[in-house]
Amino acid sequence: MEQTFIILKPSTIQRGLVGDVLTRFQRKGLQITAMKMAQLTEAILREHYAHLIEKPFFPDLLRSMMATPVILMVLKGKDAVEVVRQMIGSTNCRKAAPGTIRGDFGMSGQENIVHASDSIDNAIIEINRFFKPEEIYDYDLLLKPATYAPDEL
Repeated sequence: MEQTFIILKPSTIQRGLVGDVLTRFQRKGLQITAMKMAQLTEAILREHYAHLIEKPFFPDLLRSMMATPVILMVLKGKDAVEVVRQMIGSTNCRKAAPGTIRGDFGMSGQENIVHASDSIDNAIIEINRFFKPEEIYDYDLLLKPATYAPDEL
């Protein structure tokens, strides 16, 4: 099973959407293997968003991501990276399809509810950036046989 990394952003915290977003991931059949709240620093955000540092919106992104603590998660499931990316929708919430997390809960390109890894390689990097190995739990879900066919396990 594949793992992916998620940040529930300050906009999710401020708007009281944590439960709604968590419920969507769990109802889909994704397993939470790690979760914690953290206040992100400028240093970790510069590392995490290194590909955006030169963009004119980067100072606003920093302010936004440090506005409140965030919730960091690792989700596990078959094709987890792709499944989560489809669930969250387009980066700009106004363009995200109805039924996606961003399409249903957001109106902004920046205040877009959730960050999710965009590839398996980035998921590994991001998980290692934010979690120690001992903070990630491997356990069996009792509903796994009702979620997956035997050949998918």
